[in-house]
Formats: sequence, structure tokens, C-alpha cells
Amino acid sequence: MKKLIFFFGLIFWSVEITAQKQTIAQMKLNLEAAGNPVAYARDVLKKKISLDTIIIMSTTSFQGVADSIAYHGKLRKVYGPFDKKYLVQPLGKSPNTFNRLSQIFIDTSFFTRRIADSLATSIIERVRSGAASFEDMARTYSMGGEARVRGDLGWIARGALQPEIEKELAKRKKGELFKIWTTTGLHIIRKSAEPKQDNGFALLLRVFL
Repeated sequence: MKKLIFFFGLIFWSVEITAQKQTIAQMKLNLEAAGNPVAYARDVLKKKISLDTIIIMSTTSFQGVADSIAYHGKLRKVYGPFDKKYLVQPLGKSPNTFNRLSQIFIDTSFFTRRIADSLATSIIERVRSGAASFEDMARTYSMGGEARVRGDLGWIARGALQPEIEKELAKRKKGELFKIWTTTGLHIIRKSAEPKQDNGFALLLRVFL
């Protein structure tokens, strides 16, 4: 019995040493092939790990590596290393609803409500009449970061927009143009498309090297 226990101990010791000698390329292949990547990284590779639930706010702009991999990454594929410190592997994804819209934002900390409202009405009339394009008006008048992209906010996840805007979007049809007040100012919104389902949440395994 003692010999048997000693024999198994040698097997475990041998596996541990082999895991420690793995190159990063081998680690990535073995993590992708593992039935349970979490257990493999923790028990065989003996690496520190973290499991992160990522909420994808936009499908067109990403805050960093985690957001981009959460949306674009293939399940079970291992990416990295990043900053020479860790690997990332998507383990699961689930959908959310996304809205496509464009915006011209008028900051009421700079304008009175009366002037902001008058300016918004003028912009909407010019766009509806064809005297100016929404994109040109956004580049000229929007006081938010969307001015750089001619007003296009891309596909934004449900829950990421201010509640007043989301509620109003639900009532509108594709192509409609409207203005709405929030606590931050006055928004001129164009609903660019009907809502769609897309990758909204992801579970990422991070393996520290």
C-alpha cells in the first residue's frame, strides 16, 4: 500500500514539474484543450487566476482588452499574453439588447434652457428640411465626444444609456429625430436602426503568468 501511494506521488510530482516547464504557447494550447480550464490553470499550471464577468456597453467602441475580447473573442480560445502578465480566455457569453443611435448634445451648463431649446429646434428643422445633414450639425454643435464621429454613437447596450433616452427610443421608429432633456442637458437623438440582440455579457478567465 505504501509503495502504491509513493507511486502516485511520483506521478503528481512529475505532472507538476512538466506544467512548470510549459512555454506560453503550450499553456495556451493546453488551456484550450482542457475540459475544465479553471481547474487546469489552478491545479496543474499552479497559476493565479481570476474570473471576470464583463458587461459589453458598446459593440463599436471598447474601453480596453477585456471589453474587446468579451465581444470579439471566440469561446475557449486563449488570447495574450497582455502586458507580459496574463492570458485571457472567454468561457461563456450571453445576449443583450442594443440600440443604434446618433446624438447631438447641448450642455446646459453653458447655455440656458431657453437658448438650448431654441438651438435644438433650429437644428432639427434644418435637418428635417434637408438644409443640413445630421452629421454636419453634430460636428458643428455637439458638445460631447460624439462630435468627432459626426454624432454616431454606434450600438449601445440596454442599460448603458440614460433612462429617459432609452424610454423614448422604445417609442420611436427607425429614422425618427427627436429631442429629450436629461439631468446633463438637451439631447437631439436620431434612431438609426431597430434594436438588435448581440453579445452583451461574457465570462472571462484570466491566467496570471
